[in-house]
Amino acid sequence: MTKTAKYLLWCWIFSTFTYAQPIQVSDQIAPEAATGFTPQQTRKAKSTLVVTANPYASEAAFAIIKQGGSAIDAMITAQLVLGLVEPQSSGIGGGAFLLYYDKKSQALTSFDARETAPNKATDKLFLDAAQSPMGFFDAVVGGRSVGVPGVIALMWQSHQQYGKLPWQALFTPAIELAKQGFIVSPRLAQLIALDQNKLGQQASTKDYFFTANNNPITAGTRLKNPAYAKTLTLIAKQGQAGFYQGELANAMVTAVQQHPTNPGLLSLDDLANYQVKTRPNVCLQYQTIYQVCGMGLPSSGALTVNQILALTEHAGLNKYEPSHPQAWRIIGDASRLAFADRAKYMADPDFVTDYSDALMDKTYLSKRAKLLASPKALTEVTPGTLTSQSQVSQLASQTSESLPSTTHLVIHDRDGNIVSMTSSIENAFGARLMVGGFLLNNQLTDFSFQSHHQGQPIANRVTANKRPRSSMSPTLVFKHNQPYMVIGSPGGSRIINYVSQVLIAHLAWQIPLQQAIEMPHLVNQNGNYELEQDSQAIQWQAPLQALGYQTQVKPLNSGLHGFVITEQGLESGVDPRREGLAIGE
Repeated sequence: MTKTAKYLLWCWIFSTFTYAQPIQVSDQIAPEAATGFTPQQTRKAKSTLVVTANPYASEAAFAIIKQGGSAIDAMITAQLVLGLVEPQSSGIGGGAFLLYYDKKSQALTSFDARETAPNKATDKLFLDAAQSPMGFFDAVVGGRSVGVPGVIALMWQSHQQYGKLPWQALFTPAIELAKQGFIVSPRLAQLIALDQNKLGQQASTKDYFFTANNNPITAGTRLKNPAYAKTLTLIAKQGQAGFYQGELANAMVTAVQQHPTNPGLLSLDDLANYQVKTRPNVCLQYQTIYQVCGMGLPSSGALTVNQILALTEHAGLNKYEPSHPQAWRIIGDASRLAFADRAKYMADPDFVTDYSDALMDKTYLSKRAKLLASPKALTEVTPGTLTSQSQVSQLASQTSESLPSTTHLVIHDRDGNIVSMTSSIENAFGARLMVGGFLLNNQLTDFSFQSHHQGQPIANRVTANKRPRSSMSPTLVFKHNQPYMVIGSPGGSRIINYVSQVLIAHLAWQIPLQQAIEMPHLVNQNGNYELEQDSQAIQWQAPLQALGYQTQVKPLNSGLHGFVITEQGLESGVDPRREGLAIGE
C-alpha cells in the first residue's frame, strides 16, 4: 500500500471517529480522565515551533522565543505556566525527564529530574498496620506519597548550561498570569468536579479549587493565584535556592510532616541535597534509516518503547498494513513481552543492576521476537532470561502499576535546538496538598508497595534516596543521523503504548504525524486488549477476540505532542484528546 493509500485509509477511519463523552464517575481511577476532543490541524513553521498541552503555555513560550530566548528558556516559561493553568498534570512540585538536543555540538543529553524518596523512607512505607499494601488512594492523599521535587532544579541547571535570556525574565509571564488570573478551561473544571471529594477534604486545595459556597469552580471562571505569584517571584530572585532552602522549603516540609491523617517523611536535608542527573541515552536503530532515542533508567520509557519497536520489526510487522488484525497481534504481544521485562528488570540504576544493554541486545531481542511467530495471541508471557547477567533470578516482577497525571511539551528554537520534556506530579492533583500556590507530587506511589514477591526482592521497591521507576517517554528520532521527529505523551504506564503506536504508525506505516496521533488507541500490556472508547478501535473487538485476547473498551486519554522536521520546515502534531496548541513561524 502506498503512503497516499494508507493516508486515505486512516482518513476514512477518522471520518467515523466519534467525540468522547464527558467524564463519568467510573473514570475516576484513570491517570487523568478524558474530557472530550478538540479538533487539531498540523501547524507548519520554518524554524521555530512550540507545542504544549495548554494555549496559555504555548503562547507564553513562543513569546520567549520571539524575544530571542532558547528552547530551554521557552521550556522554563511553558512549565511555569502549565503549573498554573494545568495544575492537575504537572508543576514545580513534581519532576520531569528532559531530552535536549544542542544543535551546535550535535549532542543529545538526557536530564533526569525525577523525584526521590526521602532519606528516612523504608520498604515499609506503603504497608498498613497489618503489613499489607495500602489502598492506592490511602497512600496518595497526604504527605506520605510526596517525593523530593526536581523540576526547579532541572530548570536551573539547564538554564545555566543553555539559557540565553535572564532567569528572572522567564518567570514574568507566569507571575503576571497568576496575579491577573486565567480562564479555567472546561477540562480543568471537569477534572476538579470529578476529584471534588478528595480536593474538598484538604484545606489547601479546597480553598483554591472551590467557591465560597463550597462548590467546585466552573469553566469560564477567572482564577487568580497570588500565592503562586509570590512563590515564583521568590525563585526568580533567589534561583533554585529559593525553592530548596528557606521559607518555601520549610513550608513544604511542614505540610508533609504535619499532615493530620497521612504524614510523610520529606525533610529540609532531602530538599537541600536534591540533584539533577544526566543519564545515558537509550537508542535503537529502526527501519534501517532511523535512530530512536529516549531516556535511560529510572525511566522505563525508552527501553520498553524500543523493545516494542525492535520486537515488531523482527516479527515482520512490515508485512501487514494497519488494517490487518495480525498487525495488532504483533504489536500487542510485543508490548506484553516488553512489559514483562519492564516489571522485572527496570528500576533506578543507582540502586539496582542496570540491565539496559542486555535488554537491548540484538540476539536477545531476536530470540524474544521468535515467540511472536504464532498467528494467535500468546497464552502466557514471562520475562526473558538474561543469561549473561548474574543474580537475575533473584528479582521478582512488580505486580502494581501507577496512575500518573502528566504533561508533555516539545520546542524547536531558531538555532535548531530541541526540547522534548515530559513532566508529572503523578496522580491527578498529586498528593492533594498545596504549598505556595502549587501542588505537591505523590510520585512515591510509583514504587512497588511491596518489597518482595514470593520471597524475592522487587527491583522497584522503596529505598531511601531512590527514584521510582517511571513510564515517561520523551523521544527524539534521528533520520540519517539528523533530528527528524520529536514525540511524547502523558498517560501513566500507557505512555509507552501511546508513543510506540505513533512511532510505528509514522515511521513504519508512513502515516502523517497528526493523523498518527489521532489514531484510535489499542493498548495491550498483560493480555487484555484495551480499546479506546467512542472510537473506531471498537471495530477490532471481534477480530482480536478471535485471536485469543480479552478486550475491554475504556477511555484512553493520551496527550501526544510532537513535530517532524522536513526539507520544507517543521510540522506539528497535537493530540485532540487534550487542549494543546502548536505555535510557530
